[in-house]
Amino acid sequence: MTYYCTVVEEEDAFTVEFPDMPNIITCGRDRDEALSMAHDALNAALASDVARGILPPTPVFSDGYAVSVAPHIEIAAQLRNLRGATPQAEIAARMGITYQAYQRLENPMVGNPTVKTLEKVARAYGKRLELTIR
Repeated sequence: MTYYCTVVEEEDAFTVEFPDMPNIITCGRDRDEALSMAHDALNAALASDVARGILPPTPVFSDGYAVSVAPHIEIAAQLRNLRGATPQAEIAARMGITYQAYQRLENPMVGNPTVKTLEKVARAYGKRLELTIR
C-alpha cells in the first residue's frame, strides 16, 4: 500500500502533508529529511490506528511523492479488513489457535506472523496466500 504526499518548501523547512490522511503533517530541514519524516509519521499513525481497529482509508491521491506503508502494518490492516464483522474468536477457532494469538496478528504493534501463520489465516478464510517481493 502506498500513500502520496506533497512537499512544500518554506523559508527554513520543507512541510509534508498527505491528502488522503489529513491528520498527518510533518517537516524536515531539507527534502530528504522531510520525506524520511513522512515515512515515519505515516507508519506511526497507521500502526496506531490499526492497533485500535481503525482501518486506513483507501489511497486516492496519486500525485506527489510515494510513501510505502511498512509490511507489518499492511498485513495487520489486511487481516482486519478480511475479517469484517466475523469475531476474532471464530477465526482463531478455524485456525486452531487462541483468541489472543489471533488478536496479536491484527495488531501491528505486537504481531509478527510467519509465512506459515499467514498460510493458516488464508486457509481459515478459504483463500490462498500470495506474496510479492518488489
